[in-house]
Amino acid sequence: MRWEGNEESDNVEDRRGMGGGGGFPIGGRSIGLGTVVVAVVAGWIFGINPLTLLGALSGGGSPVVQQQAPSHAPRNDRETAFVRTVLRNTEVVWGEVFREGGAQYRPPTLVLFDNSTPTACGTGQSAMGPFYCPGDSKVYIDLRFYDTLRDRLGAPGEFAQAYVIAHEVGHHVQHLLGITDKVDAMRRRQSEAQANATSVRVELQADCFAGVWAQRSQESKQWLDPSDIAAAMNAAEKIGDDALQRSAGRAVVPDSFTHGSSAQRQRWFMNGYKSGQVKACDTFNASTL
Repeated sequence: MRWEGNEESDNVEDRRGMGGGGGFPIGGRSIGLGTVVVAVVAGWIFGINPLTLLGALSGGGSPVVQQQAPSHAPRNDRETAFVRTVLRNTEVVWGEVFREGGAQYRPPTLVLFDNSTPTACGTGQSAMGPFYCPGDSKVYIDLRFYDTLRDRLGAPGEFAQAYVIAHEVGHHVQHLLGITDKVDAMRRRQSEAQANATSVRVELQADCFAGVWAQRSQESKQWLDPSDIAAAMNAAEKIGDDALQRSAGRAVVPDSFTHGSSAQRQRWFMNGYKSGQVKACDTFNASTL
C-alpha cells in the first residue's frame, strides 16, 4: 500500500500515555493468551465487546483490569501517520459518496489510546480493541493491536490494518444513515438468536462499506496492489466467527454467530469492492449472506 506522502487527517485525538489498565484476569484469575487473542480479535476487527467474550470463553464473570504504566508513545511515529492518512482518505471518499446522495458527510474523530480511556459508551479498554462509539461519533484504536494482528494472528500487511479502520468508519456511516438506531430498536424486541442474526447483518454491511471505500480509494489513488486486497481477505479469513470458535477449541455453532463466517466477511467486502456502491451493501434485505 503506497500511502506515504498523502494528505493526513486532523480529526485525530491522541490520548496515548494517559491510559490505565492492561491486564486480563477474569473473575480474579488469569486466562491464557490464546483466549485473550480470540476475544481481542473478535472485538478489534468486528466491533464485538471482548469483555463479554472473555467471560464467556473462560466461564467466569466480568474482567478485572490491572493497572500498568502508560506507554508514552511518540506522537509522530510512522503508525500514527499511516492511521491519519487512511482516515483522511475515508473522509474524502465518504464525503463524495454523501454528496452524490445529496447529503453532507460528518467525519468521525479517531482516538488513539492505550490501556483505557473514557468514552460516551463507557470506559474503553485495550481488550475491547478498535471500536466505534455512536454516542460521541468517535473511533477508538489502540495501535498495539496491529502487532497482534501481524504476529499472533498471521494477518500481516498495511492494508489489513487499513481495513480495520475502514470497518469502524463503516459503523460511523451506518450511524449517520440512521441504520444504527433502527437496528438497536429492532434488537431490543428480538430473541437472542434473532439479535445475533441481526448483528451479523450489521457487521457484514460495515465490511461491505469498507470495500466501497477501498474501491473508490483505489480508483482515485491507485495505491493498492493485488497483494493488498489479498491481505484484507486473509484477515477476514482469520477472524470470522467460525474461525474464532475453532481457535477457542469449540464447535462451530452458526446460530451463535454475531459477525459472520470467514466466507461471509470476505464475500461482503468484495461486494463493496467490486461495485463501489452503497446499494450493493444491503445486507438486511439479502436472502443469502
